[in-house]
Amino acid sequence: MADLPVLPGGLAVRPLSPDDVTAAAALLEAAEAVDDTGEHWSPDDLTEWWVNDLFDLTLDSVAVTTTGGDLVAWATVLALPTFRDAFRITLEARVHPAWRNRGIGRALLAWQLERGRELHAERHPGSPAVLAVEVYTSMSSLEGLVRRAGLTQERWYFVMERPLTDLPAVPPVEGVELVAFTWDRDDEIRRAHNAAFTEHHGSAERDEATWQTLFTGQRGFRPELSSLAVADGAVVAYALAYVFEADTAANGYETVDLGQIGVLPSARGRGLARATIASVLRAAADRKFGRAALQVDSENVTGALALYEGLGFRKRRTQVQWVLGLAPVSTGTPQ
Repeated sequence: MADLPVLPGGLAVRPLSPDDVTAAAALLEAAEAVDDTGEHWSPDDLTEWWVNDLFDLTLDSVAVTTTGGDLVAWATVLALPTFRDAFRITLEARVHPAWRNRGIGRALLAWQLERGRELHAERHPGSPAVLAVEVYTSMSSLEGLVRRAGLTQERWYFVMERPLTDLPAVPPVEGVELVAFTWDRDDEIRRAHNAAFTEHHGSAERDEATWQTLFTGQRGFRPELSSLAVADGAVVAYALAYVFEADTAANGYETVDLGQIGVLPSARGRGLARATIASVLRAAADRKFGRAALQVDSENVTGALALYEGLGFRKRRTQVQWVLGLAPVSTGTPQ
């Protein structure tokens, strides 16, 4: 296993534990004043993200503390179990602003890259892999760090928002009924999602455990705001909605986040994405929400960016995915 990073004197290194979530959430909130990601995390949010069957805190995380036990930085390496083209491994870390420019971030990234290479060799050595760091354009120090480590820009994602006023109409689609999410359709929606995203960059088949952990099993998921398009008794399109309490507390108003939006390939070109999104927007407005938000790949192959702009969404932030590609690992077996 990758050795824990060597850090400046007076700092200790150990794996994260579930007991660190309160301190980690406070660190993220302090960092937000500098990093301007628009994201806010509660201790419960971090518990969901870190304490589950997809993630081994003992092996794949690092906490940096002072001799007095104060958390000043953390880093994680997350490798989801499924992929299509390349085994994608996500590296996340944050250093408290008061402790930056001391070499902590550089040491953590070096550890993450080494641990990512190990996971590649352990789990899928015969496939290419990608080590990825998501960097908002407002995070200039992190951008410089990943650039110096040899990562390159791969993809640009736009965080888009709109107020819940002057809403688009919900267009009728012949032969299609718009209904709210119900739990008996959860796995059907998972399978529809897998079918809808086969051509999308970096997408993966979501197994049941991953789907539940990342999507409909989240505390923030709101089935009553989500919208499904049903034709001949089957789900052909969907827009799943989320509300994050930490964002509401920080912003002073509720935002509905459209997390997963998809249309089966056979049902495209009928206005189903527009219909399901408009349905979510109106459901949120009826409940006095202030804004709606979503994230889109700027090079989405289905033309989603133009659709969202046509629905009144405007770019608020840009997140860049910086990557380091890894070739398949030789097994050393003679040919």
